[in-house]
Amino acid sequence: MGPSDVVEEQIRYLLYYTLPSITSPSQPVSGSVYRAGDVVIGGLFPIHLFVIVFSLEGNVYSITSYRSVSSFLPSVSFNQRAYRWLQTMIFAVEEINRDPALLPNLTLGFLASDTCRSDGTTLGAALAMVTGKEASVVGTECGTTPEVPVIIGDAHSSASMVVAQTLGPFDLPMVSFLASCACLSDDWRYPSFFRTVPSDAYQARGMARLLRLLRWVWVGLVSEDDDYGRFGVQLLLQELQGSGVCVAYSELPSKRKIRHIADTIRGSTARVVVAFALMEEVVRQNITDKQWIASEAWITYSIIAAPKNLPSLAGTIGFALKKANILGLGPFLTRLHPNGDYQKSDPFLRELWEEMFGCSLGVDPSVTQSSRRQCTGSEVIREGESQYADVSQLRASYNVYKAVYAIAYAIQDMMACRPGDGVFNGGQCPDIRKLQPSQIVHYLRGVNFSTPVGESFHFDMNGDPPASYDIINWHVTPEGTAEFVQVGHFLSSEGSDDQFHMDMDKVVWGGGSGEEVLVSVCSADCPPGTRHAVQKGKPVCCFDCLSCAEGEISNTTGRSVECIRCPERFWSNPDRTACIPQLVDFLSYSDTMGVILSVISVSGATLTAGALATFLYHRHTALVKANNSELSFLLLLSLKLCFLCALVFIGKPKPWTCMLRHTLFGISFVFCISCLLSRTVVVLVAFRATLPGENLMRYFSPTQQRMGISLCTLIQVLICVLWLALAPPRPAERGDREGRGPRVVLECEVGSVVGFSLVLGYIGLLASLCLLLAFLARKLPDNFNEAKFITFSMLIFCAVWISFIPAYVSTPGKYTVAVEIFAILASSFGLLFCLFAPKCYIILLRPERNTKKHMIVCPSSYTKMKTETFHCFLTHCGILSTPHHSLFIPKKTVIAAKGASTKY
Repeated sequence: MGPSDVVEEQIRYLLYYTLPSITSPSQPVSGSVYRAGDVVIGGLFPIHLFVIVFSLEGNVYSITSYRSVSSFLPSVSFNQRAYRWLQTMIFAVEEINRDPALLPNLTLGFLASDTCRSDGTTLGAALAMVTGKEASVVGTECGTTPEVPVIIGDAHSSASMVVAQTLGPFDLPMVSFLASCACLSDDWRYPSFFRTVPSDAYQARGMARLLRLLRWVWVGLVSEDDDYGRFGVQLLLQELQGSGVCVAYSELPSKRKIRHIADTIRGSTARVVVAFALMEEVVRQNITDKQWIASEAWITYSIIAAPKNLPSLAGTIGFALKKANILGLGPFLTRLHPNGDYQKSDPFLRELWEEMFGCSLGVDPSVTQSSRRQCTGSEVIREGESQYADVSQLRASYNVYKAVYAIAYAIQDMMACRPGDGVFNGGQCPDIRKLQPSQIVHYLRGVNFSTPVGESFHFDMNGDPPASYDIINWHVTPEGTAEFVQVGHFLSSEGSDDQFHMDMDKVVWGGGSGEEVLVSVCSADCPPGTRHAVQKGKPVCCFDCLSCAEGEISNTTGRSVECIRCPERFWSNPDRTACIPQLVDFLSYSDTMGVILSVISVSGATLTAGALATFLYHRHTALVKANNSELSFLLLLSLKLCFLCALVFIGKPKPWTCMLRHTLFGISFVFCISCLLSRTVVVLVAFRATLPGENLMRYFSPTQQRMGISLCTLIQVLICVLWLALAPPRPAERGDREGRGPRVVLECEVGSVVGFSLVLGYIGLLASLCLLLAFLARKLPDNFNEAKFITFSMLIFCAVWISFIPAYVSTPGKYTVAVEIFAILASSFGLLFCLFAPKCYIILLRPERNTKKHMIVCPSSYTKMKTETFHCFLTHCGILSTPHHSLFIPKKTVIAAKGASTKY
């Protein structure tokens, strides 16, 4: 027993045990069409379809009728398309047999069976073909069915999977023309499966490309609950991952969910529906606002494109198998005509005839004749007048045509084998008269030919052909019928780039949008200046639009996940749509704040100049002399410098202005406080040195006071010189508190924090010392109580500069400089008004009090005494010109000078 005999026995054994469970005696394997040949090609076609009728009971659909296929009652539908596929196979076989160059001296035969679109029936028919166990074959000469080494079919993925898994272990090849499930590309599970229809993986890739191109990012999915539908949806979801397209819902229609799914489609905001199967309920509910994306399963199905369905389906776009014009097929299809022995040659012809012409041939007395008229026999099949004879959309038929030619070219390659060069058993060539299935599998993998249509064809390593799709759009003609218009194409194959083209000008859009592309989004695109934030618990296509943060932009309309950060020295505009150069900001004389501070500064300097002029004009009066006119002049001069130094802080910072503003500020204030400190010490010493003969005033002569002021000021000058030499202040830019902002503030950087701290610290030290000494002298006689005014002025000075520190730190931008100017002016005005306003008031408005007598009259709380020290003080002030004068001193000094009295 040879290998072929073993295979045959195994299949017969399998058929013996499985066939009874697949087809019961009351349901034998359906009829077949046979023609003898040297090599017989099998064919599986769903000539008949089960029709499952649903009735609505509440909200649930239930099956109300189900009939067997063999009874051919109204619940079974005759499929004219499938019968055209069968005739196309016969046409291709006859065309090949007429070609002397393709298969010379060899005749192809065929055996085609009806599968009734049932997995069990399909498997039974396939097993019957390869084992010869089919008992109802029509057209055989010897009464038995010859063995078939190769089968063309099935049209459906589920049935093809069943047959391929069963026949695969025996290397029996199948060449399907319409089973497109990507799962069939598994060469390990289906090693002998081939097909002339592209895998659904390519269709899913094209659909994803279409959705992305048209920016349809919110879609619904509907498919049949079978392998074709489930795998189709799975492949599409894989292609859509990371593409930005989201699925609103994915439904598998069933008898209990049809109404629910239709309601879901109607209520969803997704206006685009990708359908691997179409439900009649959609048309029944008049859902007209959706754009349908159809798979190749129904995009060119004329029954679905009936005029009654067009209100809901007009504008449908889908991927169809590549169309071809097969020369001679039209006349071949229309050649059929019933004759006396038609039942013997073709068991399906009677049904076709009665289906097409709506008449009865009257050969079966069991069929009632009253419902149909009697056929006259003069009826003629014409091209395009029926689904069977429609050759305008030859797509699946072309795949059948290619399948027959692929087998023929595989046999041709076998015939071209030279003995010794073969690939079997040490160089043996196949025996054409007794082909082994494994030999056909081997040669099918290597076929590469051009069809009579002119298309190049081959199988890849998985048994798949190159993918070629036409993009079809449903147009409505003036007559109200559907027209399938090709608006593009999609080509794809392993190892090459995809080719996708779509002519938008030809497209009529669905969903009632007409010539405008329908919009299907969960959330509208975010405008420029915003980014999208995904809504919690929803797909990424559902989002909220949030404004970009400061310093970031989004200049496109779309779904920007992140805003773009502006580069250095640039900042976002108010709309967050563009980066613009940062504005260089500083306190200028054109700013309102700059103008106000400038006016205040000049006003302070003017008031100081007025006080100085007043003191100069009245320098010979008692009040001016009593206030040490020289120190007063120096103090007024330093205050004027303090007021004017504020002007240096206004304007664009430059290297020289940065160095000048801090040094001028530091030296001016030290000079002012040094003068004030000198005056405080003189007053304190004059009234504290109460013992007779204790002449401390000799140490505080005008010359020594000038030396003290110069020494204090010189120390600040040295600090400033070292600061400027080592790390001088310089102009610098800075943004907001985080380092960046719409404005870059041009300011003077201190350079050395230590230098700046020493300048301020030295001023603070002198001010604190002056405040302390003035506080100790606060209870001196009223007419000479300079210490009270010094105390008030230094309290104001210290309060201003202590408040300056937190204000300086917390004030942003150019107003930091304004805070510093305000502190300078506030402290300067405090000194000016506390020290000189009362004196100017007496000089200008109360001149009667500006006398020597008023200067030395003390309150009654003081007792007369003579003291050399105070005499020196008065002489020093210029009030007295002789060494003996009287004065009043506190009572506690009487113990030291008891009984003493003098004359004025």
